[in-house]
Amino acid sequence: MSRLRYNRREAVAHLRRACPEMDRLVAACGSFTLRVSRDGDLFQALSSAIIYQQLSGKAAATIHGRFCTLFDEGRPDAAQVAGISTDALRGAGLSRNKILAVRDLAEKVKDRSLPSPRRMAALDDNEVTERLCRVRGIGPWTAQMYLIFNLGRPDVMPASDLGIQKGVQYVYQMPGLPEPNDVNDITRHLAPFRSAASWYFWLAADTGLIAR
Repeated sequence: MSRLRYNRREAVAHLRRACPEMDRLVAACGSFTLRVSRDGDLFQALSSAIIYQQLSGKAAATIHGRFCTLFDEGRPDAAQVAGISTDALRGAGLSRNKILAVRDLAEKVKDRSLPSPRRMAALDDNEVTERLCRVRGIGPWTAQMYLIFNLGRPDVMPASDLGIQKGVQYVYQMPGLPEPNDVNDITRHLAPFRSAASWYFWLAADTGLIAR
């Protein structure tokens, strides 16, 4: 279940054909190496996504590491959340809103309000997003991360993501940071492989690579 749901070479070839800016970016960045998580546990995947919201990668990784130590064998488990105190979660670095979100997620996983990972994989992108957004603290961005990095879906563009916006700005030499609607408009021609494009935009933003 946890695999890329499209062909890497086909995706990259399409991006390079789609526009010269993407062709130069791919040439500068190299191979497309996005990896889909092989962990099928829904609580682990989504609690991690909640923790990473609105934080730098390094800060989020530190908090997530502390969060994991609160569980048996370091593996977050929905069944154990009720037994972890709010003080312990706060001590790990979770904000009040993220604590509430993690607790709500745990309850919805336990009572099966959320589909199992196998059932989730059978839903289309819009259905996955709709189901996940029923959880407190989960919005379209978190759902998009799950679609890209856990379900391996091919055509996801997280237009509200700052890294994506920076990457689009760099690649298309825009004078300012694009708004989400602008990102969607500018990248429309990269469908049906906008997940691969997103990966390259993130890489451009992280490394400072600019297609010239």
